[in-house]
Amino acid sequence: MNTFSLVTQQIAEQRIEEAKQEGQFDNLPGEGEPLEMEDLSHLPPELRLTYKILKNSGYVSPEIEDRKEIDNILEILDNTTDEKERYQQVQKLNFLVMKINEQRKSPVNLEVDQVYYQKVLEKVEVNTRQKPNN
Repeated sequence: MNTFSLVTQQIAEQRIEEAKQEGQFDNLPGEGEPLEMEDLSHLPPELRLTYKILKNSGYVSPEIEDRKEIDNILEILDNTTDEKERYQQVQKLNFLVMKINEQRKSPVNLEVDQVYYQKVLEKVEVNTRQKPNN
């Protein structure tokens, strides 16, 4: 450990001890409860702090927002009987899946995570009647 790191660590420990003696750590929310440790092992070590800062500030990645919107659309499809509304929601769904696929190295495969294709088939009625020729 270099001299700067050693001095910084000593200063930090001294300030923590002073704060303890002054009672600054008394009656804090969650006192006496186990810490909730978040598993960030799936992230590269150099990105973990950045991820934590963004998460604590309320930032949500665009892909996560799109996935939430996909979940909302699937819920709407489950609960609507209006064919026009179903069609519009399927259009939105297709757009969001395409958008996520373009941003990722590997495509989003909703058929694995959800019964996407079957759900759409069940929810969207296709008019197979042809219009009469005039």
